[in-house]
Amino acid sequence: MSEVTRWFPRHAVAVPETRTFVQTSLMAGGITAPDRVDDVVLCVSELATNALRHGTVGHEQFLIKLTEDETRLRVEVHDPSRRRPRLQQSATDDVTGRGLFLVNALADGWGVEPRGHGKLVWCEFRIAAPAMPTTGAGEPC
Repeated sequence: MSEVTRWFPRHAVAVPETRTFVQTSLMAGGITAPDRVDDVVLCVSELATNALRHGTVGHEQFLIKLTEDETRLRVEVHDPSRRRPRLQQSATDDVTGRGLFLVNALADGWGVEPRGHGKLVWCEFRIAAPAMPTTGAGEPC
C-alpha cells in the first residue's frame, strides 16, 4: 500500500465504515506495523467523527487518505470546513471533546492544513523499515 483513498458520506454509519476501510487497507497492504493497527484505527475513528460532526453539513462528504513510505504511515481526513480543530482539556464529566487528545497521545505527530475548500487533519505513525532478506552468511540477497 503506498496510497489509498475513499470518500465517505455525512451519515452515522460513516465512522464504522472508516474503521473497516482502514483496517482492510492495512491488511491488504501487508500491515507494515501490526503493533500500531489499533492506534491507527482509533485515530481514524476520532478524526472521522470530527469531520462528520464539525466538518460537513447536508450532503457533503469527507475523504480518508492513507499513504505509506519506508518510515511512516500518514492518515489524512479531508473535509470542506475551514474550522480548525483544537486540542482541548475536557472535564471528567464531559461526554465529548477527547478525540484530539487521543490522537495526540497515540500518533507520533498530527496537524491541520488548509486546502482549497476546507482543510485536512493528519496524523502520522512511525513504522519500521522492512527487513532485507539475507543469505545464510548475513549478507543481503
